[in-house]
Amino acid sequence: MASDAEFDVVILGAGPIGQNAAERARAAGLQVAMVERELVGGECSYWACVPSKALLRPVLALADVRRVDGAREAVTGPIDPPGVFGRRNRYVTNWDDSAQADWVAGIGATLVRGHGRLSGARVVTVSKSSGEDVTLRARHAVVVCTGSRSALPELPGIVEARPWTNRHATDSSHVPGRLAVVGGGGVGVEMATAWRGLGASVTLLARGSGLLPRMEPFVGELIGRGLQDAGVDLRLGVSVRTLHRSDPAGPVTLELDDNTELTVDEVLFATGRAPLTDDIGLDTVGLEPGSWLEVDDTCRVKAVSEGWLYAAGDVNHRALLTHQGKYQGRIAGAAIGARAAGTPLDTTPWGTHATTADHFAVPQAFFTDPEAAAVGLTAEQAVQAGHRVRTVDIEIGEVVMGAKLHADGYRGRARMVVEEDQRYLLGVTLVGPGATELLHSATIAVAGQVPIARLWHAVPCFPTISELWLRLLEAYRDADNRE
Repeated sequence: MASDAEFDVVILGAGPIGQNAAERARAAGLQVAMVERELVGGECSYWACVPSKALLRPVLALADVRRVDGAREAVTGPIDPPGVFGRRNRYVTNWDDSAQADWVAGIGATLVRGHGRLSGARVVTVSKSSGEDVTLRARHAVVVCTGSRSALPELPGIVEARPWTNRHATDSSHVPGRLAVVGGGGVGVEMATAWRGLGASVTLLARGSGLLPRMEPFVGELIGRGLQDAGVDLRLGVSVRTLHRSDPAGPVTLELDDNTELTVDEVLFATGRAPLTDDIGLDTVGLEPGSWLEVDDTCRVKAVSEGWLYAAGDVNHRALLTHQGKYQGRIAGAAIGARAAGTPLDTTPWGTHATTADHFAVPQAFFTDPEAAAVGLTAEQAVQAGHRVRTVDIEIGEVVMGAKLHADGYRGRARMVVEEDQRYLLGVTLVGPGATELLHSATIAVAGQVPIARLWHAVPCFPTISELWLRLLEAYRDADNRE
């Protein structure tokens, strides 16, 4: 490639979000360059979604077997960590991105490896490992898809402690004897589940009074009980004050704010994310380095005039979830294509090029034991948003035959939050074995604002766990009849 090249669209970051933006822009006939400083496929493919679920699935599969009479007797030994790590390595292709790089070439986009930085309006300078700089000019748009990184708290001794982040937690092939997990969010509960299942003695420290605090309160309660049943030492309302690790190969001691100490072999901090925007040249276009990028519903950055800069995925801070970022990438790529062609944004077979789901229908799933899944608003969020709501709960294992057949002593709960004035769903939360596979039906109901009266005609198959939909509707009807 020449040291100065021009494209219709330049995308910073070749992870799944950048790939989706590129695919939609290419479908619109635009010339696309993708810039990647690490591996094509990004955090999700190599250090987050894919490896974490590869580690978790054997743990959860074993837990499922142990919940079924006649099957649990076949389990005669512990889980095999080398086998689990080998499976993980296959799914991350041994951290080889050549197949994903081939995909980029296959859609007709140009891959430029190196560290890309904005160097003015519609201009990106790429610093390559060879020391060469390449200047890419965008005729229509630059899309920032650089993602986020683990945010470590500023604590005394944290540098010397060399803590794990999500990357260490998903690419390690050694099971520590003792592991402390700091943080009660999604990464914390999933990695506590995985590493306890792999044989580590795990202590989970959460600053708040519950786990997964952005979900319905019962979610954290059930997951906390599941973690404790698995042998995790769960400590709520506790924070780390300082860390000590004098020997790089030795244990690390955590001083806690309840005046106790905890000594472990490794400590994982899962305490939030920060945008990877500190070194991408934001200052050259009037933005603050290291900041989240506020966007409109087409993912166009609001603070940049002329509308040429877009940001999709974690960097816009709307929903730090891969599937939401991919959705945003598709919207951004299609919107850029429509604007480049001078066509309206809402007259395509795909509908309007606006991220409407970001406002009210964001799905999320956590692969713990039990699993947790939710879409839309919690009951509290719905009330705070000014809705008049009714909340309907069922104990899945008590009323759903498919759940009883799925697991002896099935333990789980489902909740739907109903907008009472127009009678459609604002949110659904599911907890229990296999719950994540039920999430998309809930997402369709919430995103489509399907009326309760119509949902009665979506007949669930017996005897599957999805029969919980019928039981939820019956509970709603019964509450109606009591009024």
